[in-house]
Amino acid sequence: MREDEKFVPPYPTPHKSKLSALGRFIYGRDSWIHTLFEKSYSMQMGHVRTRALDLYVVNDLALVEEITERRSNDFPKHHLQHDILCPLLGSNIFTSNGPTWERQRAMIDPAFAHTRLERSFDTMEAAVNALLHRITAMDLNQPVSVDGLMTHVTADIIFRTILSRQLDEKNAQAIFDNFMRYQDATQKIITCRIYGIPPLFLGRQQRKAAAAIRALLVPLIAARYHEHHADGKDQDDILGTLLKARAPETNEPFALEELCNQVAMLFLAGHETSASALTWALYLLARCPDLQEVLYAEISTAGQLSAVTLRQFSQTRNVFREALRLYPPVSFLPRETVRDECLRDKTVHKGAMVTISPWLLQRHRRVWPQPDTFNPDRFGDPAQASAIRDAYLPFGKGPRICVGQGFATQEAVLVLAAIVRRFRLTPTGRPPEPVSRITLRPRTSITLRFVPRGTS
Repeated sequence: MREDEKFVPPYPTPHKSKLSALGRFIYGRDSWIHTLFEKSYSMQMGHVRTRALDLYVVNDLALVEEITERRSNDFPKHHLQHDILCPLLGSNIFTSNGPTWERQRAMIDPAFAHTRLERSFDTMEAAVNALLHRITAMDLNQPVSVDGLMTHVTADIIFRTILSRQLDEKNAQAIFDNFMRYQDATQKIITCRIYGIPPLFLGRQQRKAAAAIRALLVPLIAARYHEHHADGKDQDDILGTLLKARAPETNEPFALEELCNQVAMLFLAGHETSASALTWALYLLARCPDLQEVLYAEISTAGQLSAVTLRQFSQTRNVFREALRLYPPVSFLPRETVRDECLRDKTVHKGAMVTISPWLLQRHRRVWPQPDTFNPDRFGDPAQASAIRDAYLPFGKGPRICVGQGFATQEAVLVLAAIVRRFRLTPTGRPPEPVSRITLRPRTSITLRFVPRGTS
């Protein structure tokens, strides 16, 4: 048995029993996964009633399929999700529902031709080479904080893909800092909303952080928008495709505000979730030196990194997939009932929040063998194929599945391959504690030592 097959990476110890309402409020203001108790990981459906909301958590796989796939229109995104993300993202394909979502999705889908590996590899490689240069320029005798590094490289990749521009270190750090502030305020706001408590001054903190991020994006988008509508010309990137997009029924283009919202969503969702998963993947690799050598052998055998060789890195890809299983960047997917429903013989009233949780499903005791153990080989195990098919959903499931999942996977494989080929990783400091807000991040930055290969 390899070292990684015995390694149980950190996660919050579940409470012995269900918390009181006060306990859920106190823990939930900081992190959703810290409210969970032991039965959460084996139950089929849980229920919490608050002063403002009925909340159900569904782990029954047949119900998960019904809610996300067969009857997804009957369980749209919950309005609270739109409300809390609106200051940053406005109305977009992540938060909208019904005909608005269908129109937006139809207009956006063609833009993702730019994310196909053959077309995007050179852009990705340039950003990854810039990452390697930043790491090499550091004092590698000291621990390196990887959270900001992964945010910079993934934001740089998506920035180049959407806007044909490189993202500098100052703006990358500003995005990271402001999104962490936004997450902190938003988690407290939504917890207050669920429990019917006024969030008071938190909205100002949230809007200030959102405005700082949008200030980086909106002027660039607006300039391109006005240029396009003046002369019809544009660049061959995602924004260029969105500027040409037309609604299927009306042939209308995106208005400027809606265009800004779509780009903000693509940029933030496109880098933040990947940065979260890569941060955890590097930590997991650092804890498993034997596995690093397995990946190094796989990568070295292929020679130069390219769009062709990237597809051959099955073990590197499985490390990323296992990182996504253990630490799904978006850990809870809230839906809303549009009518009274009968779920597992319980009457669920209209307006209730029905949550699908990748965090719980991907660690469910009845679905996965050794669910808390880091084992990338499970993705080649026929005995776990049904679990992977039915209970593995880091990118969502059904019609609302993330449009960028292929792009995220290929950039992650490239980043991991490039780092493992140049460095050995070792952990430093205390084990990281995952905290679940809008995305799943470590409470404090993960620091690793990057030892250049060829040195002791």
